[in-house]
Amino acid sequence: MTHPIRLAILLALALLLPVTAYGAGLAQEHWLGDDAGDQVPAVAADPAPARNPAQDPTRPPRPVRPARQAVAPAPAPIEPAMVPGPTLLGPAGQGEDVRDLQARLAQIGWFSAGVTGFYGDVTVASVRGFQAKREIPVTGEVDRRTLDRLLATTREPTTDELHPERVVAASPSAALDARCLVGRVLCIDKTTATLSFVVDGQVRTTLDARFGGAATPTREGLFTVRSKSPDHVSSLYDTSMPLAMFFSGGQAVHYSPDFAAVGYAGASHGCVNIRDYDALSAIYDQVGVGDRVVVHRS
Repeated sequence: MTHPIRLAILLALALLLPVTAYGAGLAQEHWLGDDAGDQVPAVAADPAPARNPAQDPTRPPRPVRPARQAVAPAPAPIEPAMVPGPTLLGPAGQGEDVRDLQARLAQIGWFSAGVTGFYGDVTVASVRGFQAKREIPVTGEVDRRTLDRLLATTREPTTDELHPERVVAASPSAALDARCLVGRVLCIDKTTATLSFVVDGQVRTTLDARFGGAATPTREGLFTVRSKSPDHVSSLYDTSMPLAMFFSGGQAVHYSPDFAAVGYAGASHGCVNIRDYDALSAIYDQVGVGDRVVVHRS
């Protein structure tokens, strides 16, 4: 074959090659009829997608991390409520410890009713005020915390602060009734509102006294101590009459919490009220049944 002829054959084959490839592509299609008689080409299905290693059923599932939750801030710690301690001094208490309490409260302006040695309503109110001011549980009773705070803010009371109402005489008083000059005598003067404990004409102690009101006056005259009752309670008035020394019917010399609390703003039902518990207690221990009681006016 000559060279020009061979070249022409090669050129023809090159021109026919794209047509052949196109025909081969058409051969991969086939025609299907639908219900309406139209013919639509059916296209070969796509090849299966490549396997995703993350979806491999043979691979164990990845653990699911729980969703992060907001964490609330921790609540502030709650301080425990202050609880009152055991009561060291409280209502109806009496004695030197109560005097010391009242004198110390008076030093810092929390007690102005006069030191009596009896824990009455006035003392309760004073202690409550002291506690409230210092944010101590307000009970009106003295526990260890209250006492420690009071001791820290006051000084040791003097004798005069502890016994402001006590008057001690070294010699007989010119105002003494003549009937008071012999033996042990409770010499009660309604004019000076005092009771003097006199021994053989010598005045040992003089105390403030309060008497009955207009409807129930304290009887005057010479009497004797008929009976003594250290913790007496009136059956008629249902009131406390500590250190009672009866001298005329139901009338007696006795300690009065009311006199200690309100002073001369009140009155008794005929008894001789004394507001210094400790001083009267000392007299009570010395006076015997049969000793004289003189109620007079100077």
